[in-house]
Amino acid sequence: MKPATQSIDSSPPPRAAAVRSQGAFATLRDVIALGKPRITFMVLVTTAAGIWLAPTPLGTARAVVTLFGVALIVAAANAFNMYMERDVDALMRRTRNRPLPAGRLQPEVALGFGMFCGVLALPLVRAAANPLTAALALASLVLYVFAYTPLKRRSTWALVVGAVPGAIPALLGWTASTGSLDAPGLAIFAVLFVWQIPHFIAISTFRADEYGRAGLKVVPNERGVDGARWRIIAWSVVQFAASLLVLKTGVGGRFYLGAAFALGAVLMAVCGLGLRPMTREQTNRWARWFFLYSIVYLPVLFAALVLGRS
Repeated sequence: MKPATQSIDSSPPPRAAAVRSQGAFATLRDVIALGKPRITFMVLVTTAAGIWLAPTPLGTARAVVTLFGVALIVAAANAFNMYMERDVDALMRRTRNRPLPAGRLQPEVALGFGMFCGVLALPLVRAAANPLTAALALASLVLYVFAYTPLKRRSTWALVVGAVPGAIPALLGWTASTGSLDAPGLAIFAVLFVWQIPHFIAISTFRADEYGRAGLKVVPNERGVDGARWRIIAWSVVQFAASLLVLKTGVGGRFYLGAAFALGAVLMAVCGLGLRPMTREQTNRWARWFFLYSIVYLPVLFAALVLGRS
């Protein structure tokens, strides 16, 4: 029979228990990171904007459940993406510290997490919103995981394909309220769709070497930095036009009109700086400034759209 003091001594000291607790917390944090919380938050903002801008009220409870379902769909897509690109992520500076390439989680955890979120999300969206919204959510998941993700290693067209699921969230909010695909919802979708293209070409320009080492097909590596620069400018002109097209569908108002013109004017000014011949270093610097402005441009534009709701 073991003495009582031995059972007392065998219990973990407070320091060991604290370390184990911190390890559990770190693991939970890494599991949450599989869903890319910052991206998920941005998606929820655009989805909420779509709900708010729609003429038909959705109701608070249904809106909350819809947003939760959309968050799960996005988390599923991101987890599957991390699972499929764990080898690529290990080669890129900005992604090599993610849970899978860093070795903090096993790949099967990401796969299971993605499946769990996806299976749970669709019935929630269907129940809180409608079949159309659930179908669009499923389409965005399938496009992102099975089209965009593998295509990134094969063609620069992956950018256009990936812009579709990237722009769908605002449309999900609109259709959740209206139950239909119509011009205003599609116009809002177009703003988000077009914005992503010059935004990503810009980041892939000043990080072209990193994308090249990872084996991803990006415009500056496939068409040259000048080709990338002209595409950024051309798509930005389309972006300006798309931001004004929203007004033609009856969404927005004078406040949004003023904001869209002001933001678009600055966007065109930044593009104007890119019209002159530049060295590779100058192009990279310009692309970085464009990228930073594009980060400001979209949330301010959407804020103006929501605040100027007519």
